[in-house]
Amino acid sequence: MTRIVFMGTPDFAVPSLRLLLEREDVRVVAVVSQPDRPKGRKRELTPPPVKAFALERGLPVLQPERMRAPEAVEAVRELAPDLIVTAAYGQILPKSLLDIPRLGCVNVHGSLLPRYRGGAPIQRSVIDGEKSTGVTLMFMAEGLDTGDMIARVELPITDADTSGTMFDKLSVAGAELLGEWLPRLIAGDAPREPQDDALSTYAPNLTRDDERLDFGATSRQLFDRVRGLSPMAGAFTMLGGEVFKVWGIAVPSEADAKLAADWKAAAPGTVLDSGAFGIRVRSGDGSVVLTEVQPAGKKRLSAADYARGARLAPGTTLG
Repeated sequence: MTRIVFMGTPDFAVPSLRLLLEREDVRVVAVVSQPDRPKGRKRELTPPPVKAFALERGLPVLQPERMRAPEAVEAVRELAPDLIVTAAYGQILPKSLLDIPRLGCVNVHGSLLPRYRGGAPIQRSVIDGEKSTGVTLMFMAEGLDTGDMIARVELPITDADTSGTMFDKLSVAGAELLGEWLPRLIAGDAPREPQDDALSTYAPNLTRDDERLDFGATSRQLFDRVRGLSPMAGAFTMLGGEVFKVWGIAVPSEADAKLAADWKAAAPGTVLDSGAFGIRVRSGDGSVVLTEVQPAGKKRLSAADYARGARLAPGTTLG
């Protein structure tokens, strides 16, 4: 029976681990995940989803702070895996670890490689307004998502999608792709297609600057950024010197997008009006409507309810 070490951290990786546990031709001998991290307002130490799932299934879990540490590599070596499977683990693996399994190391990556190499491919694809993305099953190499590809599957991104909905869809698609090609991986004859580096793009982890809305952008760019940041960190702007989160946004229809004469001179970020529809804000090429917001220290609520309670006046500046 093929011995597998599985490496993953967030919810995205759980379907792939579940798939391996349901198969009779492999045995998951251990799971490697990132260390527990403080979360929430109380900053309570919380295990990552893959660890929690693994413990429920009675699997041993390793959580090295640095996978490059010699003792971490040696711990995996002692497990004698035939194959290492990773999905959103969160660290670049050293060559000393990649060389351990006789069948190699494979990764379930959330993009259509060679596009969107890096740690935030799903969020970046939504933020960039892509119409489709996908999952690539690949052999791992020393570089950042540069290994040979085994297979890919493409999924559409609709206007109703957020990075959260795409995480869910791609995690399931990735597990199905892994299951489809696992027999060839076990047999040692899975195909290898080198990536064309000339076509590569990168998807670095998101920063605080990525989360801040620039109302000088087009309405469509603002719409895509809010979707791409939901439901994780969330997009934000500033109102009265305090963080003002934006969880929902809409681009007005062509008829509704026409700006009144006295609005056209307003600077991007200016509140134009508000009502039951939400809060209309000047964008770089017209306007957007905020539909769900979260003032500093408060809960999320509809923009209409916020505007009603806050008496948000036209001319108020967000930015």
